[in-house]
Amino acid sequence: MSGHSKWANIKRHKAKVDAQRSNIISKALRDIMLAARHGGGNPESNFRLKVAIERAREADVPLDSINRAIKRGTGEIEGGQLEEITYEGYGPGGTAVLVEAATDNRNRTASEVRYIFSKHGGKLAEVGAVAWMFEQKGFIAIEKDGLSEDDALAMAIEAGALDLKTEDDSYEIYTRPEDVEAVKEKLEANGARVQVAEVTMVPKTTVRLEGDDAEKMLRLFDALEAHDDVSRVYANFDIPEEILRRGV
Repeated sequence: MSGHSKWANIKRHKAKVDAQRSNIISKALRDIMLAARHGGGNPESNFRLKVAIERAREADVPLDSINRAIKRGTGEIEGGQLEEITYEGYGPGGTAVLVEAATDNRNRTASEVRYIFSKHGGKLAEVGAVAWMFEQKGFIAIEKDGLSEDDALAMAIEAGALDLKTEDDSYEIYTRPEDVEAVKEKLEANGARVQVAEVTMVPKTTVRLEGDDAEKMLRLFDALEAHDDVSRVYANFDIPEEILRRGV
């Protein structure tokens, strides 16, 4: 499997655990606020906001809270003075790590992210050190549900996708970032059941990790995601499936 497939799989496996975290609601509302700030408050014309709202509803975030977060993002009500920052670093075994965060205190967040890296066998790097190892793409996972690989590929091509990879329980489809919503809608119109649809960062190459390095990488990944200010974590690891499943 590709590095991003590994990342996507662990995200799905971790969903139930993540739902129990006390900060899941605050992170969901922050994602909504930032999406509304950048693309406006209408989810029909702002795909990032649409995805953020869907995730918030899955986490049982109240509708009133969602609406307030949208209004904070668009400036209709006060609040939401957050700065978006991307941190770059190296994990165990020389893996590349990107961390997207939103903070009201840049110095505090940088210090805490640096500490997390060092505690788990990694280190924070300079801007530009690893970002070039990733490229932004649309990512869609659809259920197999009796759908053959040939039919899934034909469906994906017809919808305008760039690539398709087969996993144990899903087909993973890649698109241009600007095409993800249109491709998702075409797939659904053809009967596909979409599990995930988002714009993400996909590693150009991967680093194989096993044993202690693999365990350390998962602990680093989890610790970064658990930080209140962190929105997304991307890494170019390639870890055996059995270790991934043990870590969730």
